[in-house]
Amino acid sequence: MITGLDHVLLVCPSLDDAENCYTNLLGREPDWRSSDPGGSATIIYQLGNTALEIMSPTGGGPLARRLHAMIDQDGVGLKTLVFGSDDLTGDRTSFERRGLRPDEIVASESVDPYSGKARYWSRTRLDDAHTHGVRIFLLQRKAPDPLVCKPSTPDVVSSLDHVVINTANPDRATALYGARLGLRLALDRSNPDWDMRLMFFRLGGLTIELAHKLTGGIGNQPDKLWGLSWKVPDLEAAHSRLIAQNIAVTSIRPGRRAGTRVFSVRDKTMNVPTLMISEPNS
Repeated sequence: MITGLDHVLLVCPSLDDAENCYTNLLGREPDWRSSDPGGSATIIYQLGNTALEIMSPTGGGPLARRLHAMIDQDGVGLKTLVFGSDDLTGDRTSFERRGLRPDEIVASESVDPYSGKARYWSRTRLDDAHTHGVRIFLLQRKAPDPLVCKPSTPDVVSSLDHVVINTANPDRATALYGARLGLRLALDRSNPDWDMRLMFFRLGGLTIELAHKLTGGIGNQPDKLWGLSWKVPDLEAAHSRLIAQNIAVTSIRPGRRAGTRVFSVRDKTMNVPTLMISEPNS
């Protein structure tokens, strides 16, 4: 079964620029570095409940060409959700029966040249047409995995609170993430003051949030990965840290969820709408 969100993938032209942005934003150094002979370079930030993978094209190999095509098609930003599985073979069979047309399972590995450590995993990809335009993979890590979250100070991002997907068709999205993928629908509410219908699917200590603009009506356009909300133990300290790094942020304000406070990050996020959120009642 799906156990959580293993990671989200961000694609950009320059890994150096992205590393500078996200090391400052998260307050963390990358936990993993690797390259693929097909034409990519990667860094990973491992958090408490998921990871952020950032990938850039290098050279002229087939993978580099695919990454360039992604950027040319819809710009720099979030590209893929990768869900974690504890039984990839069984999940693939289930999703094939549910009409999601998964690829064959592929085994992969990665070596960090700085540490010399290796990681191993297996993965499959669901058909984009049946996931309504959002690239979705399932991945099963081979234990023990050397990629682990390192403890840090309270002003540093500890985990991901939620990832936002914009949808033109909320019932279609609910059927995919609930009935087909088997995620738990925790909340479905509409608020005319926000002009939004929000559906929260919870798994692995975070939320997949589907957002639909009420005045936009129902359409058949593809869903779109949109933004990330990061959780931080000490919101004021994180706010001060980002200001000191010349990152534009809003003032701290009450969050929509009771007992939370938030602020928005206005730049240096590689085109990803970004929110920082406190622990409830912190």
